[in-house]
Amino acid sequence: MSIWGLIASASIVVQLVMLTLLAASIFSWIVIFQKIRILKQAKKIRSAFEEQFWSGIDLSQLYRKLTQDGRSAEGMETIFTSGIKEFTRLRQSQNMEPDAVMDGVQRAMRVALYREEEKLDQHLPFLATVGSTSPYVGLFGTVWGIMHSFIGLAEVQQATLAAVAPGIAEALIATAIGLAAAIPAVIAYNRFSSTAESLGSSYENFADEFTSILHRKVHVREGGAE
Repeated sequence: MSIWGLIASASIVVQLVMLTLLAASIFSWIVIFQKIRILKQAKKIRSAFEEQFWSGIDLSQLYRKLTQDGRSAEGMETIFTSGIKEFTRLRQSQNMEPDAVMDGVQRAMRVALYREEEKLDQHLPFLATVGSTSPYVGLFGTVWGIMHSFIGLAEVQQATLAAVAPGIAEALIATAIGLAAAIPAVIAYNRFSSTAESLGSSYENFADEFTSILHRKVHVREGGAE
């Protein structure tokens, strides 16, 4: 009546259910550890970048600092570099109206923003799927195991608790594994969704603020030229 003995003596269907749930649990833990690292890095980059951006540093100097030595921008940095790069390119064009310049800058930053939000939300649907379906998959294994146990019980002449208990116990293991896979996935999904939403909101706020800064910059320059 050990756990491993019950698993080994379970039917093929129940064993497949257990194996599927175990694989889902392993992959969900891999995703959990990856998301912890990614979101922690994103928050660190956001804090460091905002400190530099609002320190009063020249925008061109900040852009060169973020892109020097072939370094690739990440997180909020990507929104900034996309915006300032498009702003510089459009300002160098001849006969470019300020509103047209700002429209191009906003499009460039919007694309960068969507890409960063996709990175933050990556693999979250998998955690949601594991969290929502694992209990039902485990319940299916339990129902199948109990049904199989009662079918076997009908073939014996005397029904005793010792005869039916192992079959029910091995069936309930499937539900236990399903819950073990679902609970961490649900907790992690809720936590990561909240963090990703918070980061996404900060990205959007920065994009709006940076747009206002560039808007004033381009119109002041235009007014000075006139």
